[in-house]
Amino acid sequence: MDLTPAMQNFILHWGEMGTKWGVNRSVAQIHALLHISPEPLTAEDIADTLGLARSNVSTGIKELQAWKLVKATRNLGDRRDFFTSVQDMFELAHVVIEGRRAREFQPTIEALRAVSAEAEGDGTPAHVVKRMQETREMMELFDGWYQDVARLPRLVQMAAIRLGAKVARFLPK
Repeated sequence: MDLTPAMQNFILHWGEMGTKWGVNRSVAQIHALLHISPEPLTAEDIADTLGLARSNVSTGIKELQAWKLVKATRNLGDRRDFFTSVQDMFELAHVVIEGRRAREFQPTIEALRAVSAEAEGDGTPAHVVKRMQETREMMELFDGWYQDVARLPRLVQMAAIRLGAKVARFLPK
């Protein structure tokens, strides 16, 4: 695959952003390439295009598959796997948010529940217990809100996103 300067810059920037998101630069670059590719690519195609070692690409693809961001397909008579990224941006955002929620947000809520319960009986000062409980309650509120919104039909979610801050005009100041 021949990359234009803009395609190269997209992949490089996605790699840089990946490091800020806690993802290996190469993994983010693999995802970026698959995201903009009009057709499925083999691991060899990816390695050649990005100048990465085949083993690095294999490891990166496995990580992306664990995140459910990349899927493998096969062609009849071909032993190679062909990889594609989630192409639909709404679905991509949903997959990323759900993955981060499962890996980061939910474990934090569980930890806050545990430390809040522990703090109530171990002599932790009342103001600290209160702060822990407030933190947990706020995170549970956001999580409940997210779950309610995620259950809505896609068209309703998109309408709410487009509506955005315009809602603030209808609320009391």
